[in-house]
Amino acid sequence: MKNVLLSGLMLVCFVGFAQSPLNHQSSNMNYMNNRRPLVVKPYMQLPLGSIEPEGWLKEQLLRMKHGMTGNLDSLYATVMGHRNGWLGGDGDVWERGPYWIDGLLPLAYILNDQELKDKVEPWVEWALNSQQPDGYFGPAEDREPEFGLQRTNARDWWPKMVMLKVLQQHYDATQDERVIQVMTNYFKYQLKTLPEQPLGNWTFWGQRRGGDNLMVVYWLYNITGDEFLLELGDLIHAQTFDWTNVFLTGDHLSSTFSLHCVNLAQGMKEPIIFYQQSQDNKHIEAVKKAMEDIRRTHGWPTGLYGGDELLHSGNPTQGSELCTAVEMMFSLEKMLEITGDLQWADHLERVAFNALPTQITDEFDARQYYQQLNQVMITNQERNFVTCYHGTDQLMGLLTGYPCCTSNLHQGWPKFTQNLWYATEDNGVAALLYSPSKVKLKVADNVPIEIEEHTFYPFEEEVRFKITFADKNRKSAAFPFHLKIPSWCKTGAVYINGEKFGEYAGNQIIKLSRTWKDGDKVSLSLPMRVISSRWYERSAVVERGPLVYALKIGEKWEKISRGNDVNERYGDWYFEVYPTTPWNYCLLEESLKEDNIEKEFTVTKKKQLDNYPWSPESSPIEIKAKGKRMHDWKLYNGSAGPLPFSVQYQAEMSEEEEIILIPYGCTNLRITEFPVTRD
Repeated sequence: MKNVLLSGLMLVCFVGFAQSPLNHQSSNMNYMNNRRPLVVKPYMQLPLGSIEPEGWLKEQLLRMKHGMTGNLDSLYATVMGHRNGWLGGDGDVWERGPYWIDGLLPLAYILNDQELKDKVEPWVEWALNSQQPDGYFGPAEDREPEFGLQRTNARDWWPKMVMLKVLQQHYDATQDERVIQVMTNYFKYQLKTLPEQPLGNWTFWGQRRGGDNLMVVYWLYNITGDEFLLELGDLIHAQTFDWTNVFLTGDHLSSTFSLHCVNLAQGMKEPIIFYQQSQDNKHIEAVKKAMEDIRRTHGWPTGLYGGDELLHSGNPTQGSELCTAVEMMFSLEKMLEITGDLQWADHLERVAFNALPTQITDEFDARQYYQQLNQVMITNQERNFVTCYHGTDQLMGLLTGYPCCTSNLHQGWPKFTQNLWYATEDNGVAALLYSPSKVKLKVADNVPIEIEEHTFYPFEEEVRFKITFADKNRKSAAFPFHLKIPSWCKTGAVYINGEKFGEYAGNQIIKLSRTWKDGDKVSLSLPMRVISSRWYERSAVVERGPLVYALKIGEKWEKISRGNDVNERYGDWYFEVYPTTPWNYCLLEESLKEDNIEKEFTVTKKKQLDNYPWSPESSPIEIKAKGKRMHDWKLYNGSAGPLPFSVQYQAEMSEEEEIILIPYGCTNLRITEFPVTRD
């Protein structure tokens, strides 16, 4: 074990990066960082296509290609077909088309799939060619309402914010210079027009989501250096909902019904996006305080919160919208890149590995609008949600609930893949999120390398890397390799070429600075412990590593064709799921104690691993525990009844029996927040 400074071999441990307002000059010679006067970022996203998925993650993306993501133009042709206003048609002119392409485009380039690229191209070409002489681009004409289409508010700022993200990704993948000119002209148009027609002029969505607009303004500034973009940045921030002061001094996060759940997920990044220009730490402090407040009031152990669609407490039978999951992931990705704060990396994995997989079917042919933590039936009936859609809210369907999620869900996994690896300000490479993949990038003084990452994480405790040089005449190069030791890991260990290099406490990013040789191997060991945490009504949640565990419930799936009980707007079919085994279990207080939990909750790992792990049948891990059924905890309105307060000590219970927990992301039906009994 070497934890000392050696000649040619150095290891430095740190949490995040200190950002100095005076430090504006990037030292990275390989990738674009922020331009003066924006603050220097510790991490830089790599060009689209630099990162390839492997293992279970590649299987996930291929299922997207063969499912909804790759076929939404035929599955949802009314909106995504040739009549869409973003293709020059007379149909839908608002957010749904850009939403789809915001996920389809990165999927196409990550998989290097020409068929998907061909589907993306008409949308990008029309957007680029739609620019008017004054700089405006996109659909411009409102039309009469038509069933199933959004044909008004064509000039609303909000849909353009989504298409700006699409064009940014298109440039990253292709270096198409037309993007730079179109954006420059459009941002000049915004600077001229926003004083009279502010972000909230047509709808309030643009005013709530201005951080997405601001993000692309700074991106363009880093390329062109046009000073007017900084002026526009100040204007957009001033017109955007004041997320910073809402988080610092408002009571929104301690109230119910105060904020729209997706606006909150998108707004979470706005203070940190603006911090790049303001360099005022209050913007970072505001977001940290917001996360703490959400955990205390509306928070869920999956990294999200109860919001259906408005904030609605942490009750495990409230809903959480699918758009919330993918937008929170995107916010966390940007927050991590700008701050280098490990908190956002851990939080991102929490959402990606728990909330995201369970809300979409295994074949990627249907999705839920709302998911529930304690979800014991998926049925067509009214539930206690703020915003309801004729009882279809948590059905698995193409259009059940509201179709924004049908359009927007596609960005989740591709953008997660795109953020598995970063270039670092110190001319190195960082792996701050773990999944099977490989990356090609330049380090040191323009040295191209490839790193393969072999792992079954988040189910496995080992992550293995192999470094190779693209130039076979190059035998070595000195650069830092940044790795995350997660906050949930008590002590992690690093091995280099089979020899133990060091042990490191959790909750930090370590930096391995050394001269690396072709073929070097790095192994990271991250032991996972079973722990419990307390949530709504003092209920208990079982966790292990980045995964939350939930009761495995037997399932009976039924595909229902549309009949008289379903409004036409919700699609031709949907899935219902019924439980075939009991669900009303309590956990035992004694077994949850810190001294007992490791022996009372037994972890079993499958020897044969399925390439697709996110289902009850293919779950790679089970935890066996003891529970008791609480007779008075029954169904109410299609959901688990009100959660009994913990600890229970007088309720009528059944005899103790064995129960099985599996990762939350592998479930469809589940109990996640368990009552606790002392009896």
